[in-house]
Amino acid sequence: MTTAFAWNATHTAHAETGHVERPERLEAIRERLTTAQLWDRLALQQPLPIDWEIIRLVHRRTYIERLQQAVAHAPLRLDVDTYLQPGSLEAALEAVGALLAVTQAVLERRASNGFAAVRPPGHHATPDRAMGFCLFSNVAIATRWVQQTFGVERVAIVDFDVHHGNGTQEVFYEDPNVLFLSVHQFPHYPGTGRAEEIGTGRGRGTTVNVPLPAYTGDEGYLEAFRRLLGPVVRRFRPEVIFLSAGYDAHWRDPLGSMQLSVTGYAALVYELMEWADACCDGRLVAALEGGYDLEALAACVEATLVRLQDPLAPIADALGPSPHEAVDVRDLLYELRLLHHVA
Repeated sequence: MTTAFAWNATHTAHAETGHVERPERLEAIRERLTTAQLWDRLALQQPLPIDWEIIRLVHRRTYIERLQQAVAHAPLRLDVDTYLQPGSLEAALEAVGALLAVTQAVLERRASNGFAAVRPPGHHATPDRAMGFCLFSNVAIATRWVQQTFGVERVAIVDFDVHHGNGTQEVFYEDPNVLFLSVHQFPHYPGTGRAEEIGTGRGRGTTVNVPLPAYTGDEGYLEAFRRLLGPVVRRFRPEVIFLSAGYDAHWRDPLGSMQLSVTGYAALVYELMEWADACCDGRLVAALEGGYDLEALAACVEATLVRLQDPLAPIADALGPSPHEAVDVRDLLYELRLLHHVA
């Protein structure tokens, strides 16, 4: 299988000393992929040029204008977590362009699947607000772009970042043609993602939140994917699946407590590939979101790419399993299956 891959080289201009969302994240990934001799096996893509009309597929004109005005006064903070540097908008635009390049390669059948290793991340950015390290809602923009450019109607977005993808959810909360599924630690930042948040209006039922308690671990995540999310996706039958690939649910990550392992993440990617094969001829595109322990992040991205290139390839996990005992989430998943009419 051929995996399209892109990154935004200008990401280095988006940096604040001491901040956990830092350029070293992508540098660690690139070093790991090069050392593992994966880099040369990827179908490398150049980011597409991005204009503001593409960003306006999701974000309001007034928000874009505020960002353009703010960058003239950078460096500054847009909120307590989210910084802006003079080069941040260029980096964020190229991040979108990298994801669209990978998406285009997959939709044009030049690649089997794809991965965009980009920063800043995107899934917390709402149509009119930057938050949670995010400036533009990368996956939401790619979803609207693929609908506009390729005539795709139904899209599924799966988010396994440790934090709820509130920005993505807000964009599609009333949209019956976009299925948004988020598996996340709860309660946790940003405070959204309760089970009862299922969409509204014509979009009621096309938002599925799986708010898991801390210390859920590999088995609980896999049960959620197999018993709840898989049946929902197959019922929806998307034409393409996007993955908001956050690796901050790994047990070593400083911003979460979910206790996933590298092999646990690889198992989730395998499930996603199964859904994509069943529903949309394998069309699966991932975009990097969180992941702040550099070694764990790089190892998880490597495992994801190994799995995307060969679903049956062995996965090396030098970091091993979580040292903590996992909690039992079967009762919670049973209630969620009832809520979403999954037998």
